[in-house]
Amino acid sequence: MSTRQEKINHLLKVEISDIIRREIRDPKLGFVTITDASVTKDLREAIIFVSVLGDDEQKAQSLKVLWRAAGHIRGEFGRRASMKVIPELKFRMDSAVDQGMRIFELLQQVKPHDEE
Repeated sequence: MSTRQEKINHLLKVEISDIIRREIRDPKLGFVTITDASVTKDLREAIIFVSVLGDDEQKAQSLKVLWRAAGHIRGEFGRRASMKVIPELKFRMDSAVDQGMRIFELLQQVKPHDEE
């Protein structure tokens, strides 16, 4: 990954987090955290990885809200970033947080057995 891609990934993460927090007012949008961003080499597409606090239904609703608001988010990002080409945004759930929580739960279950 080039230095330019890394800088744009960081900029996407910071700015999109701010845009979602300040401008998206949909009540169906849950507590969303941008965990990562990955832009293609040609800078035309970006995958934004999100984590949503809640059950599967809340996660699905939040993802739908983000997909519907993608055009607005992209436009606002374009106003904030000084880039020739503004990447098309695609939102994906980041399962790493859920996997980490599951591992933590399993470790907590094993812990009492180790003390005996």
